[in-house]
Amino acid sequence: MFGYSLLRAGHARDYFNALFGELAAFGVPIEGLHTETGPGVYEAAIVYSDALEAGDRALLFKAGAKEIGARFGIMPSFMAKWNQHFPGCSGHVHQSLSDGKRNVFHDPKGRAGMSKLFESYLAGQVDALMQFAPMYWPTVNSYKRLVDGFWAPVKPTWGIDNRTASFRVIPGSAKSTRLETRCPGADVNPYLALAACIAAGMHGIEKGLKLKAPPVEGTNKGGEHVPRAPRSLAETTKIFRGSDVARDWFGDEFVDHFAATREWEWRQWQDSVTDWELKRYFEIV
Repeated sequence: MFGYSLLRAGHARDYFNALFGELAAFGVPIEGLHTETGPGVYEAAIVYSDALEAGDRALLFKAGAKEIGARFGIMPSFMAKWNQHFPGCSGHVHQSLSDGKRNVFHDPKGRAGMSKLFESYLAGQVDALMQFAPMYWPTVNSYKRLVDGFWAPVKPTWGIDNRTASFRVIPGSAKSTRLETRCPGADVNPYLALAACIAAGMHGIEKGLKLKAPPVEGTNKGGEHVPRAPRSLAETTKIFRGSDVARDWFGDEFVDHFAATREWEWRQWQDSVTDWELKRYFEIV
């Protein structure tokens, strides 16, 4: 299971050339496209923009990759976990905040170049992760990705340039200092994931929240006693439905409706007879 490769993309060169050219013409500029860990897995970095346009670009990328792929006999999948033996597929969200003149997340005198406002924004995301979880992990399959030791972060931890944490602070220049929210999977609705990131961050700023725990180091060292994420959509939806923070930022109508859709999704899963059940029980029971 080799990860990065300069050779593998050449196996579908015409498809990747079409992705770069046609999606750019469609208003979805791709900054980078490269192999990732796992067979057939690729990471696309879409050029940054404001939040609404970022959501548009992410949604159009997913649709465009499939429509273009059909011409080449390729069906890209954005499932969070397509095979239990390989790492899942993520949907990382990079964020910075501007006052129109400068990146207000940056403070050269702050910890890792973070401003106090950035720390509160980050603290809000750490605080609200489990309450907003179905907006990051919206499908039954989302939770198959949340496996310890398979790269996907499973706890509300933060770190400085640490990819094992849910929230990765990326120190840099006055322009590039930013937060990467690493917990969403590739199966997200981009608009909802972005809304969750921003609402959680603004919740932290509004309440003046502070980071209660130090950054994790290494492979989540320092986060051993942080409770991990629930392993099912049913569990996180129950938390979401009862969240005062979610109701404050998204309103009762949205919370009740979205929670109902996720509960319906869970019921469909409970009623489904899977190939795993057939293989395990068809003959032996």
